[in-house]
Amino acid sequence: MQVTETLSEGLKHAFTVVVPSAELEKKEEARLKEVGASANLPGFRPGKVPLSVIRQRFGASVKGEVLEQAVNDALRNLFEERNLRPAQQPKVDVVSGGDGKGDLELKVETEVLPEIKEPDLSDVSLVRLKATPDAATVDKALNDIAKRQRDFVVVEEDRPAAQGDALVVDFVGKRDGVPFEGGTAEDVSVEIGGEGFIPGFAEQLEGMKPGEEKIITVTFPEEYGAKELAGQVATFDIKAKELKKPVEVEVNDDLAKKIGFENLDKIREVITKQVEDEYEQLSRLRQKRDLLDKLAEKTDFPAPESMVEAEFEQIWARVEADRKSGELDEEDQGKDEETLKADYRKIAERRVKLGLLLAEIGRAKGITVTQDEMARAIRAEAMRYRGQEQAVFDFFMKNPQAAESLRGPIFENKVIDYITELAKVEDKDVTPEELADMPAANV
Repeated sequence: MQVTETLSEGLKHAFTVVVPSAELEKKEEARLKEVGASANLPGFRPGKVPLSVIRQRFGASVKGEVLEQAVNDALRNLFEERNLRPAQQPKVDVVSGGDGKGDLELKVETEVLPEIKEPDLSDVSLVRLKATPDAATVDKALNDIAKRQRDFVVVEEDRPAAQGDALVVDFVGKRDGVPFEGGTAEDVSVEIGGEGFIPGFAEQLEGMKPGEEKIITVTFPEEYGAKELAGQVATFDIKAKELKKPVEVEVNDDLAKKIGFENLDKIREVITKQVEDEYEQLSRLRQKRDLLDKLAEKTDFPAPESMVEAEFEQIWARVEADRKSGELDEEDQGKDEETLKADYRKIAERRVKLGLLLAEIGRAKGITVTQDEMARAIRAEAMRYRGQEQAVFDFFMKNPQAAESLRGPIFENKVIDYITELAKVEDKDVTPEELADMPAANV
């Protein structure tokens, strides 16, 4: 194999690679013999088919197989011999020889990973924020539980529906005056001011009395599950049938027993532990952000443009979706597209550099993701889809490539944990509000 480097600019390289025809012919001959040894053709004993017959019968497919293998071998040898690590899939063009005639000449263009020196981590100092659940937080959680356990009783007096009431209605959803599939229901209880319906639906029922009818207009959210309705305007013919009011539930031992606990103290204990876990997760997230900001200062190497572009495209797709649905961040709303793209390209570059740095630290320290960790991650992902756990689990088992998408976050967190253990960590007591006030990332 003959290699000529035709470009070397920063991380970008280009080569001309020539695989001599004699080498290809030798490999083709050897492969034809392998095929002949196991070929079973009418009129010939197994393994005794003449090579000329094998070539006539299997020559074209063997030639294609040899050429494909030759390209793969050429690329592997090229990068191994020159100690290059491609950042993305190399671009390979067959200049000549693709038809199996003459030398195989390839033009290879690639962008390689930069040389990354393991940074000095001895000077990393972090602050671990700590917040303690207070009685008010636990009481609020208890009141939310009590609210969800309320019963509703029929209102006997003649009055309109008010906030907190539940109005039992029949409705027919229409688009352009025509009922649409899934838009009709009877005896549906709608809590005025509650959640669970299309934005603007329950709000427009306030003030209705049983027996009244009304037509309301709503706009389905852009992210609505039924794509044919997402972002669309629809009307609903409403018929109010019955008005109910909530019967408040007292926060006491009876409530605890109703939901399966021994007493109220046991619920408080469980809620306190849940809040502590939430605070711990927030604290870890804040500490990780702090660490990544400090590591970003140590990324004194260039980022491969192809990786930055791929990361930017993913980010920009989400920005475009947010802009279309009117959910663009407030600080971005006043920026023109050129400024927005420049800002998010910086974010993409930061992410790529940090990813490369963490990967290098993990590689140097022998950090890996075990099969047990992957299995736990798959189980945890499956548990997110209640009622479909087994289907999700089976999907990951049958699609290893999809399962690999879970490996990256596990690896990153293990590297973060390793660095955190080396860092000087100072504990700081804060309020829950201060803990939740996540600052923007430095870019």
